[in-house]
Amino acid sequence: MPFLLHSGNTPSLRWVYFLSPFFLFLVGSYLFWPTTTLSSPVHDTAKPNYSQPSNNNSQPSSSPEVEIKKPPLQGVIPPSSGEILPTPPEEIRCPWIPGIEDIHVVVKTGASEALEKLHIHANTTLHCVPHYTIFSDYEEDVSGFHVYDVLKGVADEVKNSHPDFQIYNRLRESGRVALAEYDINDDPSTPSGKPQNPGWVLDKWKFLPMMHETLTMRPNAKWYVFMEVDTYFMWPNLLSWLEQFNYRKSYYLGNQMKIGDTVFGHGGSGVILSQAALQRVVAFHSTRVKEWDDFTARHWAGDCVLGKALQDAGVGLTWSWPMLHGFTPNTFDHLSPAYAGKLPWCYPPVAYHHMTPEDIRRTWDFEQYWAKDRADLLILHSDVFRELVQRRLSKAERDWDNQSGDLIEGVASVSDCATLCARNAECRQYSFETGNHCRTSNVVRRGESRSGIVSGWMSERINQTVTELGLCEEYTWIRP
Repeated sequence: MPFLLHSGNTPSLRWVYFLSPFFLFLVGSYLFWPTTTLSSPVHDTAKPNYSQPSNNNSQPSSSPEVEIKKPPLQGVIPPSSGEILPTPPEEIRCPWIPGIEDIHVVVKTGASEALEKLHIHANTTLHCVPHYTIFSDYEEDVSGFHVYDVLKGVADEVKNSHPDFQIYNRLRESGRVALAEYDINDDPSTPSGKPQNPGWVLDKWKFLPMMHETLTMRPNAKWYVFMEVDTYFMWPNLLSWLEQFNYRKSYYLGNQMKIGDTVFGHGGSGVILSQAALQRVVAFHSTRVKEWDDFTARHWAGDCVLGKALQDAGVGLTWSWPMLHGFTPNTFDHLSPAYAGKLPWCYPPVAYHHMTPEDIRRTWDFEQYWAKDRADLLILHSDVFRELVQRRLSKAERDWDNQSGDLIEGVASVSDCATLCARNAECRQYSFETGNHCRTSNVVRRGESRSGIVSGWMSERINQTVTELGLCEEYTWIRP
């Protein structure tokens, strides 16, 4: 199973990073981009629930945190009784973001999930991105996107003999009609992934070929951003972050995980490679293809395979939590320090994972409102919590699981469960499931829909914690 890693500090003003676009806004010279499909790599059925590095692991000195002074941030929308954001502006705004032309976005998906999950990105994640490619295990057109077969260059000997390629060969022979119901079912992820899901089993073979295909399609990008079809990126935050790195040096940015002795960037959380890093790993792999095919066959996680190849090529991981992480806004722990005491509150979030189409739409709408009212400021984890999470924690909710983890047996009712939480000064939330299962937690999460569970929160305690954390006067970054 996997784990996480981190970095150090230096101050600077928050508005510095957005001075140019803000000035352009004042003179009314925004640029608008049409949606452009250049190519496309991405896939993945949900990624495994990797374990993350122990909190005792400190980040290497090569990845310091930096705090950057900025004006205190006020909420975009005034506090309310918990209503969701209003209907977003009808016109999608694509303001000029410095650096957007310098990145190439790669989306990885698979035939078993592309029809269900890819369409939402057309008018959200990819709408304002000029250069991207979508990769899959089957070449086709989906929702206006052209999807490329990233496995076409894998040796025929491997594809014809290895059982992992059964679904791929069926697709090549008969197209989508070859997909069975069990190919499409989205099995729950386990600590070792989804070993019963044919599409997930095949997915590990995509990572190294994807590096070659990406470099061939666009060899001159400064940065390559790899995401899965259920990943969501905040582009202004990403590009402000990348400004602080030199693309001519080898950088591998990712949410740190560990399997065995290999530390790697979790694929679903988003992985970013500099031009130098991508060139290096492609050159390294090109002379050892058979060796790495054998390694991939023995492994179960493609993002770990890629991390091992980068490591062996001399490119180490820059631990990037909490800017890159594997959660949605509703399931991320915004209020607790982790990994050598790093508190997410004043970091700009760069990506989210396990995002449903509804999650993506809601987060995109939030970004649209933010760009309208506060285009000169980056969104922080604290802003996401206040606007998308905290406002919806005011009352108990049926058929909702807030992922409380501490089980208390023998509790007869929801009200008794709430009382037990209230008596514990550290308790922030509780849930009650049919069968007299009461769970409490000191961690605050909104959670996700699940029938048969009632969830509630100690909203006054949560509000007090938010008040104590206060407004952020500094950006905190992971730096080289």
